[in-house]
Order: sequence, then C-alpha cells, then structure tokens
Amino acid sequence: MAKSKLKVKKKRRPSIPTDVKTKLWTFSAGRCQFDGCNKILWHHSKTMDEMNTSYIAHIYAYSENGPRYHEVLSPKLEKDFTNLMLVCDECHRLFDDKKRVEYYTAEKLIEMKKNHEERIALLTSLSPENRTHIVFFGASIGQNSSPLVFKDAAETVLPGRFPYESRPIELSIKQIGLYDDEEEYWIAEPKGLDRQFKDKISHLKENSKVQHYSLFALAPQPLLIKLGTLLNDIYEVETYQLHREPKTWKWLSKDSSLAFQIIQPKKITDTVALKFEMSATINDERISNVLGEKASIWSIKVNTPDNDCVRTKNDLSNFRKAVRQILDKIKATHGENVILNIFPAMPISTAVELGRVWMPKADLPMVIYDQNKENNGFFKTLEIK
Repeated sequence: MAKSKLKVKKKRRPSIPTDVKTKLWTFSAGRCQFDGCNKILWHHSKTMDEMNTSYIAHIYAYSENGPRYHEVLSPKLEKDFTNLMLVCDECHRLFDDKKRVEYYTAEKLIEMKKNHEERIALLTSLSPENRTHIVFFGASIGQNSSPLVFKDAAETVLPGRFPYESRPIELSIKQIGLYDDEEEYWIAEPKGLDRQFKDKISHLKENSKVQHYSLFALAPQPLLIKLGTLLNDIYEVETYQLHREPKTWKWLSKDSSLAFQIIQPKKITDTVALKFEMSATINDERISNVLGEKASIWSIKVNTPDNDCVRTKNDLSNFRKAVRQILDKIKATHGENVILNIFPAMPISTAVELGRVWMPKADLPMVIYDQNKENNGFFKTLEIK
C-alpha cells in the first residue's frame, strides 16, 4: 500500500468583521495610520479613480511566524480593533519586513495608531468658527528665496484653528534677477504687494464667511512693515514667527520674560529716527551717517537682542503696546509736521505688527530703511504715508 501523505493546514488569516472594518475607516478618516504617511486610501494617487488601496495590518501578528507574534495577545486580539491598523501598501510592507521588526515594535505601532486617531478626533471636533485663511508672503532676501510650506503652516495653526482651504493665499510675486540691494526691487515688490493684496485679500472682507487670517511671512523688513499697514487692525490676523532654535512656526511657551525698553533722545530736532534694536544692536553712528548728526534718535530695544527673542504670543502683544506708546510720545514731542525714519533690526512678526499698529490717519508718515551689506549700511527703501 502506498503511504498516504498528511497535509498540514496553514493557519488562515481571520476574517475581520464588517463593524470593525467600518470603525477602522472611521477612526483613521480613510488615511494611512503609519507615522508620517497619512496617504489617502480611497483613490488611486495618480489617476484619482475611486478605489480601496488600504491594507488592514495586525500589530501583533495572527500567525506564529508573523512579525511581533505574542503567545497570549495574538490569539486574543486577532479580530480586535485595538490590534489593527489601516495602512497603505508601502507602509504595510515596511513594518512587516522581518529585517525591521526589532525597530517597528508593537509599542511603537500602538503609539502611531493612537496619535493618528487622536489627531483625526481633534480635527473633526473643530467648529466652522475655527477656520482660518492661511496667508503666505515670501519675498527674496538677498539672493535667498523664501521657502514657505503649506503643511508646516497647517500644522502650526492646529489645534485652535484649521485651514479654510487646502492651499494658502499667496501674496508673493516672483521677480527674476532682482535683489533687495537694487532700486528696481523696491519699486517692483511694494507695487506687486499692493496688487496681490487687493486681488486676493481685500474682497474677502465682504465676501468670505471666514474672517480670520493666519500670516506666515519671510521677506525683507520694510516689506513686512508695509504688509502690516495693509492688514492693519481692520483684519483679524494672527502673525506667526519662524523660530530658529528649535526650528518651528509654533509659539514656544506661554510664559513671557521679554521686556521692551523705550529710549528717548537727548536732543529734540525736526529730524526724527526710530530704531528697533531687537534682533541686533544699531549704533547711533549708523543712523547719523544717513540722517546727519542733528537727528533725534528714539529706540525700542530688548536687553539681549536676538532673532529668536520673541517666543510667545504675549511677547508680541507687549511689543504692540510699546509701539503704540512710543508713536504717541514721538508725535507729542515733535509735532505733526515731521517724518518718522524707521531703522529696523527686528524679528519677522514684530515688523508686521509695527505696520498693523501704525494708524494712517493719526500717526506720522514713515520712511523705512533697510540694512544691506551691498549698499554699505542702511539705505532708503520705501515711504508709507
């Protein structure tokens, strides 16, 4: 008699109940739950045809030879929502690769799942009143372009706000071959900013249901001040600051220790300068080289000038108060028939807020200067009347 061969049945992958699948899709919002991916799983990424591109992956494998198999938890949780992740094909292959199992531990995948589901729950809990227009203004500084990324901005406004649209309102203009040490730059950029603002922002005041704006800007300080005068206090704006250490747009803490000092001049003349010594120190001699020895030089300064000195919303609020105070003092001291010459060395957010605090009907006209090595110091850029 021929010996019969015994067939060893392989353990079949358990069928996931429909209610568990529905819960997975709901709690993940139909996106890959792998950290840093977030890929949409209900359409083809190239053709945009509707289709299911998802995989349901086990954290603790269902088979003994599978990744992260656990003698007790694997059989117990083989159909359980807490042990399942909705992922794309690429990420599924990555963390199920036997060579990477030691890195993608069960604890790490559980944390990924938890973070993704908490983020979706937060986003879907926001009301329509929390929507905001994300506004970008980037202009070349020297020969460096201005990198502004929508994803970074969207993550920054959360959890208090969320973007009204999936793209920013761009106020930037692209000038080929123009740099901020050239006179043509200071003709083209302010004019372009005026047009962009009129075309993309002004009409929203009357026509948009959303009246909140989140501003992300990287540009020479005179242009930031001008943008601030366009936004002024009529618009509800939150101005963000790009920090260098750590590199982030988010405000870094709630506590504020930054103090703004107002320094008054020793002599009072009809030539008035206001310098902002916040990101760097500005010696009076640098201003005298431009305006002459008789200039009355006012100052707002901090104890330790630094690009990252403004780190909290409260810092920015206190700066606005200091600006309002000094503008009123200058006008009371010098009268209404003088021009205010502005010499800025200040963080991005404060340059914008200077423009927003300035009131066109009440405050003195401004002439704004910019520091540029190519022009051997401060030089006149634009006038705001």
